[in-house]
Amino acid sequence: MHFGKMQRSGQGSGGGIQSRVQNDTASDFATPDTSLLTGPVPDAAGPAAGPSPGPAAGPAATTCWLLALVIIAATTAVRWWFVASHQLDLVQDEAQYWDWTRTLQLSYYSKGPLIAWLIKAGTLLLGDTEQGVRVGAVAGSLAMQLLLWFGVAVGFRRPRAALWTLVAANTTPLFMASAVLMTTDNPLLVCWLAALFCLHRAAWARRDTPWLAALGVCMALGVLAKYMMLAFPGVAALYVLALWRAGALRPGFVRRLFAALGLGAVVGFLPILVWNALNGFVGFRHVAGQAGLAEPQRAFWRLDKAGEYFGGQVGLLTPWWLVFLLIGAVRALGGWLAPRRRAGALGAERAAQEWLLAAGFWPVWAFFAVWCFHTRIYANWAAVSYAAGLILAGTAFARLWERCGRWRKVWPALGLAVFVALHLQNWLPLPAEYNPATRLKGWSDLGRQIDALAEEGFDDPARVFHFSEAYGTTAELSFYTAGKNRAYCADFGRRRNQYDLWPGPQDKVGWDAVFVRKGTDQYLPPLDEMFERVEKIEYQTTHRGGPGRSFTIWLCHDFNGRWPAQHGQDF
Repeated sequence: MHFGKMQRSGQGSGGGIQSRVQNDTASDFATPDTSLLTGPVPDAAGPAAGPSPGPAAGPAATTCWLLALVIIAATTAVRWWFVASHQLDLVQDEAQYWDWTRTLQLSYYSKGPLIAWLIKAGTLLLGDTEQGVRVGAVAGSLAMQLLLWFGVAVGFRRPRAALWTLVAANTTPLFMASAVLMTTDNPLLVCWLAALFCLHRAAWARRDTPWLAALGVCMALGVLAKYMMLAFPGVAALYVLALWRAGALRPGFVRRLFAALGLGAVVGFLPILVWNALNGFVGFRHVAGQAGLAEPQRAFWRLDKAGEYFGGQVGLLTPWWLVFLLIGAVRALGGWLAPRRRAGALGAERAAQEWLLAAGFWPVWAFFAVWCFHTRIYANWAAVSYAAGLILAGTAFARLWERCGRWRKVWPALGLAVFVALHLQNWLPLPAEYNPATRLKGWSDLGRQIDALAEEGFDDPARVFHFSEAYGTTAELSFYTAGKNRAYCADFGRRRNQYDLWPGPQDKVGWDAVFVRKGTDQYLPPLDEMFERVEKIEYQTTHRGGPGRSFTIWLCHDFNGRWPAQHGQDF
């Protein structure tokens, strides 16, 4: 590959590389947004060069900033409208996390405590409502967009790539779902994105202490959100390895970096460790079981779940953005494998952006791509790899936009169609069986129906408790029935969950109850051993005039106090 006239200085005391490139290379990162700067892109002067200046004022720069502002403001407004207008009932995980907020703890059975703390803050502000639960999701999506824009447009000095990154993020189902559903992926992605940019700036700032302190905070909060954050030091190690191989790593940085990451990990992990020690380490045993580490007798290589996983990745990103992501990721991987050559071609700091994104995407994504052949991997487990991946997709598409003609407009148009379809799915002319959102609907209607049945079918509705055998259904009953009294989760042969750590209804002898299962025409659980008499009702819910999930409801009379004991040790 031919590079234009290049001038390179030797390594200084910081080990940096200085270079100036007069023409473009084949890499996405080799095409600087020079039209958006007040002159050519300045080369990195080594790790001690200090923070790079942001894009200066100018017609093109102003256009990018205005478009970014419109995208961020408009998508945030649409998301808040979606939440406030009750377009979708709480999904089961959201309801469970809300139920956790009523017993605030250092950690919980399947996740760290941050999700419960954030939802608690939202409900203190807006009450125990869908808006109160989900306001944190909308705020988190706003934070992610701001991080993407300022991190790429200002930190990387690539406003066009930043603009297309915003477009890609806002038109992928992964980001759209995490922007309105308050699940653990939302705060985790915020922490992971912020950590990526803090890591990069710490490596290049004259004073790295503020950036390393911020990185430690991101690490602590990320661990409190989800255990996956513990993989970030591996990403940092791969990034500094590329810096070292390129001669762009200043003395002492590795020690300071991993001290900050280690301190952050300890601060974040300590409450989780304490809680697990007090609860039989059930959280760690749950994670081991989910990861397929608790079944040594099973064959390692299995093919039955791989198709589901890879299909899920296509669904999370859409086929076109996944293609652009992989194009950008392959080019970034090439830069990471040959860091000195890339630094000589692009300048060390520009090349380091590529190394950062390669390190941020490939390890996590490749691990789950391999591990899905061993056990079932849920599609969202690789979500953190898409923090860097969306930037790679935006960068690759920015290059395509400059080179292609009319076909370049197809992909953003498709993305816009997906955005509109997901936020207006209640009006799509789709049969219920073909609308994936149908299975998420009907919980509020179910709650109203149960309240009505309790009023009509029992002598004293105040002495009626609700229960299920699935944690998600239990949580939905807690949220959507009158009074929001905590429901119970019976073990009729299921995996353990958070409700097993809380008291059951053994003190409610003589009470009546409502038992609920998803679906209809199901076998009768051993309710007759617990109650004097039971009645079965099949119920089809509705949501905004359309069909929701179907349920089987049992009206159970006169509880005798027999509550099923925990079965087995399936975590």
